[in-house]
Amino acid sequence: MSNCIFCNLPKDRVVFENDLAIAIYDGFPVTDLHALIIPKRHTENYFSLTNNELFSCNQLLKEFEIEVNKKDKLVKGFNIGINKGEVAGQTIFHCHIHLIPRRQGDVDNPRGGVRNIIPGKGDY
Repeated sequence: MSNCIFCNLPKDRVVFENDLAIAIYDGFPVTDLHALIIPKRHTENYFSLTNNELFSCNQLLKEFEIEVNKKDKLVKGFNIGINKGEVAGQTIFHCHIHLIPRRQGDVDNPRGGVRNIIPGKGDY
């Protein structure tokens, strides 16, 4: 798609790649080493990925997790997230998966993890 930022990424942004997906560092990282896994085929969301694309994206998630752990020994966990639809916060309508490294003390209370996208729902 000609106006899609992910369809037109410069090759020097790509950190890992396989036949069906690429992995890059996020341009607006939530934490240091925050990555995006992006299928090569322009498709709007996770639910439209083929099984082969899902497998390829999963391979790159695992590769990037290893890479991040090598680069930063302070990383003790990860959040993996996908936004589908404008009401869920999606701003680029080309499927992408966030791999967000987490470090001890990066937030006051990490309990609930991704549940914290809705204030007050993470602490249960």
